[in-house]
Amino acid sequence: MMQQTLDALHAFTRRYCENWQQQTGHFPLSEALAGIDSPCVEYSDEQGVFWQPRPFTLPATLEAVERALDIVIQPAVVAWYTAQFAADMQAVWQGRVMTLLQVWNEEDFSRVQENLIGHLVMKRRLKQSPTLFIAATDHDTEIISVCNLSGEVILESLGTKKRETLAPSLADFINKSEGIVTK
Repeated sequence: MMQQTLDALHAFTRRYCENWQQQTGHFPLSEALAGIDSPCVEYSDEQGVFWQPRPFTLPATLEAVERALDIVIQPAVVAWYTAQFAADMQAVWQGRVMTLLQVWNEEDFSRVQENLIGHLVMKRRLKQSPTLFIAATDHDTEIISVCNLSGEVILESLGTKKRETLAPSLADFINKSEGIVTK
């Protein structure tokens, strides 16, 4: 499952970057990440930072999260967060607009792990099954996550038990998502 996720994410990212090149004539652009160091930075100007994905150079584990909560994380989620350094990418899955969360640099990787720990602690307190977020939606109370028990990708409403299964696996979800250029 880990290799399938890696392959799907790399293919999605390649398509995403190619779409940016075709539609704008330049690399993907992020205004939000301007001025923040990353191996992804190609160049910056008044619009923001232009980037390309780069190989992940840290150990490919979420060991800090696993150790903090004494759990084993779905290999697909480990692959998701350790496949590459990249900016978040806008995508559409069956009409739903989302932001696929990625790791921008080493410091960001630490922050992501801390946020995953906080999310899992909240799930425990609410006596809900563990999930690991992979994308944000336009709704502040909805996120796209991977169920750590089944590996399914779900749309969940934070603080409630409401959840909708979107795909049987993270690789399937990525393969059926389309990247969108937001200028």
